[in-house]
Amino acid sequence: MSDRVWLVTGASRGIGADIARAVLASGDKLVATARASAGLAHLGVSDNLLSVSLDVTDEAQAANAVSASIDRFGKIDILVNNAGICLLGAVEETSAQQVDALFRTNVFGLLNVTRAVLPLMRKRRRGHIINISSVAGYSGYAGFGVYSSTKFAVEGLSEALHAELSPLGIQVTVVEPGFFRSDILDIGKSLIESAVRIADYDGTSGAVRAIVPQLSHNQPGDPVRLARALVELANSPDPPLRLPLGPDTLQRMAEKNAVVERETAAWRELAASTNV
Repeated sequence: MSDRVWLVTGASRGIGADIARAVLASGDKLVATARASAGLAHLGVSDNLLSVSLDVTDEAQAANAVSASIDRFGKIDILVNNAGICLLGAVEETSAQQVDALFRTNVFGLLNVTRAVLPLMRKRRRGHIINISSVAGYSGYAGFGVYSSTKFAVEGLSEALHAELSPLGIQVTVVEPGFFRSDILDIGKSLIESAVRIADYDGTSGAVRAIVPQLSHNQPGDPVRLARALVELANSPDPPLRLPLGPDTLQRMAEKNAVVERETAAWRELAASTNV
């Protein structure tokens, strides 16, 4: 059996559950967390498994989860910040309360767990932090603007963490899945929907609203393959800063890069004119 210890947040269902099962299947040890540990029963019972209740928005719970991990396994080698929720609606249609809920989980929750784990990794001068972003964290989508903004924040945090931690022997990778068959588009579960609807957005975010129920669980990406890809990522001696997953992510990234290059070329003279 492997001596590596993973901590995976949001492991009760969706992609997090598939990641947790892939970790256990690899022979590694796993600290699986969820808001309610009862939701982790699908992982069974194993000497390699510790199930912990963790609401990532609670900093004290993050610290307690890390302490429980150390008490059981003595270390944490790989942290997967997976816990997250999604928000559907035009930016103007979303409430302040919904925006706050999204950032508390997707950004501040990620920070809570990362800060709790980092002292252990720094002491050992080794470790790997894997932050689950999204294709929407590289290129924004109408109807998912606030969600995209949280994932853009994860991208920026990951890049900065990579610069700060690489000299200390700690790796950081931000993973950008495309559309995978998971619970992320299940309204009322992982997906919050804005109550306000503005007719002016019917052709943009409104059109996205209309297709989400049909798209949910019919996405092209296979979450089991995604989970196996993360195990392969963790096995790499030289993991990348950024790992896009899915042909749709690769296409969306290429399209955005082309637009940025065209606009930069078109506005280069003005862009370069601001220094004295």
